[in-house]
Amino acid sequence: MISIIRFSYFFVFIAFLGLTVAPTFAQDINDASKIKVDELSDDQVQGLLDRATNAGLSKSEFLKTLEIQGMPPSEVAKMRMRISQGEEESIRNTKVSKRDEREQVDMDEIALGMLQFSEGTVNHTDGNEIFGTSLFYHRNRRLSFEPSLNQATPKSYVLGPGDLIYVDIYGQSEQYYEATVNPDGFVLLDNIGPVSVSGKSIEEATGILKNRVGKYYPGILGSNPNTFLQVTLGNVGSIKVNILGEVRLPGTFTLSAFSTVFNALYAAGGPNENGSMRKIKLVRNNKQIAEIDVYDLLINGTAKLDLKLQDQDVILVPPYISHVKIKGEVKRPMVFEAVEDDTFSDILNYAGGFTDQAFKDRVAISRITGNQRSVSDVYQNQFDMFILKGGDEITVQRILNRYSNRVQIKGAVYREGTFALDEGLTLSQLVKNAEGLRGDAYTTQASILRTKDDLSTEMIQVNLRGVMDGTAPDVPLRREDVVRITSIYDINNEQYVQILGEVKKPGVYPYSAEMKVEDLIVMAGGFQESANAQDIEIARRLEDSDLGTLADIIPTQVNPDLGYNPTSPSLVPFDQVIVRKRASFTMQKLTAVEGQVNSPGIFAIQSSGERISDLIKRAGGLNQFAYAKGATLIRRTEFFNTESEQIRRQRNLEGLKMKLAEDPSNSEAQSELLQRLLTESPSKESPVDNQLAQSKKESLDQIASETPGFAVKLKETEAVAIDLEEILRNPGSEDDLLIEEGDILSVPKLFQTVRMRGDVVYPTTLRHESGRSLKHYINGAGGFERRANRKQTYVVYANGAVKRTKGFLGIRNYPSVEPGAEVIVPTKGPKVPLRLGEVVEITTGLATLGLVISQINW
Repeated sequence: MISIIRFSYFFVFIAFLGLTVAPTFAQDINDASKIKVDELSDDQVQGLLDRATNAGLSKSEFLKTLEIQGMPPSEVAKMRMRISQGEEESIRNTKVSKRDEREQVDMDEIALGMLQFSEGTVNHTDGNEIFGTSLFYHRNRRLSFEPSLNQATPKSYVLGPGDLIYVDIYGQSEQYYEATVNPDGFVLLDNIGPVSVSGKSIEEATGILKNRVGKYYPGILGSNPNTFLQVTLGNVGSIKVNILGEVRLPGTFTLSAFSTVFNALYAAGGPNENGSMRKIKLVRNNKQIAEIDVYDLLINGTAKLDLKLQDQDVILVPPYISHVKIKGEVKRPMVFEAVEDDTFSDILNYAGGFTDQAFKDRVAISRITGNQRSVSDVYQNQFDMFILKGGDEITVQRILNRYSNRVQIKGAVYREGTFALDEGLTLSQLVKNAEGLRGDAYTTQASILRTKDDLSTEMIQVNLRGVMDGTAPDVPLRREDVVRITSIYDINNEQYVQILGEVKKPGVYPYSAEMKVEDLIVMAGGFQESANAQDIEIARRLEDSDLGTLADIIPTQVNPDLGYNPTSPSLVPFDQVIVRKRASFTMQKLTAVEGQVNSPGIFAIQSSGERISDLIKRAGGLNQFAYAKGATLIRRTEFFNTESEQIRRQRNLEGLKMKLAEDPSNSEAQSELLQRLLTESPSKESPVDNQLAQSKKESLDQIASETPGFAVKLKETEAVAIDLEEILRNPGSEDDLLIEEGDILSVPKLFQTVRMRGDVVYPTTLRHESGRSLKHYINGAGGFERRANRKQTYVVYANGAVKRTKGFLGIRNYPSVEPGAEVIVPTKGPKVPLRLGEVVEITTGLATLGLVISQINW
């Protein structure tokens, strides 16, 4: 009887089944009466059965459940048949699936044991590595000689214990057998019995099995068989191979039966530093059956890969016969193993031959003779005859870095370079081969640098003009001659002219013959709007003049449109052209009023006599919040405003630019030019734009912090103390200052506080109280500190004025305190303690003075 729990599992399984079946299965799976078994795929049937099994139902219980759910008996029978067919197919697939692909022995895993050895066992130094060691071991990679198992079963393969064979019988009769050769050498076939196949090849084993199986399948034997038998090899068995001698990992290794000598050598890490690469022996049944030369694989690619190993084979690696070393200009400068009768040509072949730079006519061979070495020169015709011995060191030299037929020409020719020295080549012919002389060639003189036989050099001076026009004898050239033809610009100073003053791009420009003043002005971008075309000076350098005369001044004038002027003088090298400003030209000058006025903002100065009172009127006067006593005039320093200072700076700047044009690598001039460009104000700068000066200062501070030793002093603005109340009462008085370009008149609101700073107990900001003295505010800040310099206390007022404490006969007169003022109490200097010697000195001096006074009174 089916348990209730199992039915519950099945109902859950049925409920979720609809989520996994294919979309083509449209029947409601909860209603088994609607399931059509013929419409179900094999995967769907198997899926139903698997889910029932997971729910704990057997096959019979699953079918009974479908019948209870309303499936017709005919459909249940079909489901039973489909499940039975699926089981039979699964059994067949399972039997066929046993024919797994042949498993490959992992040679890398076997060779991992090599890594326990240090790299010191193999010398990897250039020229000292033994040729062939990298075949089995390399510090960056490991090679593998794994046997290929993806091949047809070799007919010559000898079966042994552990081999898996497949026996297929097909034709009129069909049968399949799968058997493993047991340790006794038999395979056991169902209903047939054991068959001895050990030590037999696949071909021989096929004949034995055919005779044995033919007794049960007569169609296999006879002249016209209708049944056939095929034997194939499944998983290859393993064999034991003994690797002995000079190998890195000697011992017994379990390898695939398809393995070759190279597979075994790889598993053992290959020959060690004392092992032979040329005479490796393969011993089978106490007899040497082969001798392997690794160099055959490395050089010719003719390794004996078809030489299969058998169980209990022995691979013996004897010590190397002899080592020879080859270095220099060969493609593989290494140590090679030489066998009997190996010549230099053989070793050269192993080394890959000569490089392109090798000297091939002769090689030097250092050989051990007795208790010392000797050197032999082997020439090219002896390479095939010179027999090498152990310890020989071969050196292949490089060809000489010299030319047998080279001459060179450099300088003012159209095609500089190297030319072949043909027989009878002369200087004039070489110049023609170089496409001739350039226009700037200095033909008065040319030089030939000649190398003599003792490798010293001599300089030969030649009249190039005479050689080229035939008036002077031509000069025959020799090997390694270097002809140098100078350019006129190499021997002359660079010529330039300079323009200063009211042009757009003042500076230094290259000189050209017959250059006019107009040409230079055009190169400088033309006139500034302030330029005076009728007042131009040319300052010309004087040569060999009196010491008192510095320059020749040539007044000139040009057309304002820079048109053609036949009377304009031509410039000569190093002239300085100065374009002056028009006397009547002036730029607008701006000032500003900020703070508590009715119309704050920027104002243009109307006249040179405009004063503070006039500026206040133009600003609409003070408003009701203005604090006139705190008004301040902010003025730029003379560093920015003096016109003569600006002219001086401009000239210095042009001088620096000219110095840099002459020597762009002058780091001192570069630093000074950077400093001037950052610190100086442009002539067209807005006078109220003090943000520019601030940004320049920040840039300079950054440069100064990043560049050791770079310091810049930048003057910006300063506050001028004014008495605005007095100015407004008496316009035009001495207190009413004249306005200058860049001035900023600041009128603050009425202040109600007083700031306490310096050496007081608690620096703070206090409320201003009318009529209170300075001591009151000092007490409000906690009083003086112990180190306070009371006599030097001073007050800074809101308008920038400063008053200090005054004293007479110990009586101090402190300044008054007004709204917005700042009281500053300075600190006394550090107190230096008196040393004992100074105390004794003062005491002695006072005692002496007292004694003198007493004597006078007496």
